[in-house]
Amino acid sequence: MHVLVLGGTRFVGRAVTDQALAAGAEVTLFNRGQTAPELYPDLETVVGDRTVDLSALAGRRFDLVVDCAGYFPDVVARSASALRDAVDRYVFVSSVSVYADQSVPPHEGAALLRDDSYGGRKAACERVVLDHYGDRALVGRPGLIVGPHDQTERFSYWPRRFTRSGPILAPGDPTDPMQWIDVRDLAAFLVGATPSGVFNVVAPPVPMADLLDACAAAAGSDQEVVWMSTAELLAAGVDPWMGVPLWIGDPQWSAANLVDGSRARAAGLTTRPVGETVADVLAWDTGRGGPVEEPLSTDDEKRLLAAH
Repeated sequence: MHVLVLGGTRFVGRAVTDQALAAGAEVTLFNRGQTAPELYPDLETVVGDRTVDLSALAGRRFDLVVDCAGYFPDVVARSASALRDAVDRYVFVSSVSVYADQSVPPHEGAALLRDDSYGGRKAACERVVLDHYGDRALVGRPGLIVGPHDQTERFSYWPRRFTRSGPILAPGDPTDPMQWIDVRDLAAFLVGATPSGVFNVVAPPVPMADLLDACAAAAGSDQEVVWMSTAELLAAGVDPWMGVPLWIGDPQWSAANLVDGSRARAAGLTTRPVGETVADVLAWDTGRGGPVEEPLSTDDEKRLLAAH
């Protein structure tokens, strides 16, 4: 199998490239050569800017293209059109942010946004791919993507926090659902799935308490965990959209961690245990020396705990 990866050296693209190589595929990268160009010295990298010109791929043929970095419909239309007769299958990485109503558990048939937000643009990109490729297209809608090499710090904050001293602020209620997809499980599905269509690519929800227990186990920590309710956090002026990492206090997004991923699981998606993801993220985070800046500073955490 010859796989073309649009991107291929950032977080999701890197995992897709690694998965394709592990599956024995021949991999070609198409990118601007600006992000970690030294990462895959033995792979063919075609240098180009997909926003203006894909002519460097003219005359080539691939079994599969994975579009890891499509955010604007006009840009996706350019690659979808240029590759229509050059690839057998087009895989597009979208997002569960496409759903218009996040107050109820999103499923693949729910209404989508039609605006200029991130989710609305992703939904428009999906339409472009599906219009061009029909049953040769797979659209994956991941939720929060986590794992090694994630630079957003939203997930890695938690295992890292258990390596530092002091009481730990835990947001909301211990039973609040948390949901994500390990980037390696996402990549395995995108590269290996054979069905076509649209799929929510998410792991089943787990209680926030289970995530924190896994973090404590990975860090070998027995620190005190102090739960602060959503009402308290909102009253303290905390940003309701992950002002505390992973916590969502906006009622309009109350089902954001309850996405239905049963269709993808029926099509072959498998997800690893939370403890494995946590341990691997902590090992990667420790190896890189931690972040430049914490998403929740020590001072802010102490201020919130003092007001509890």
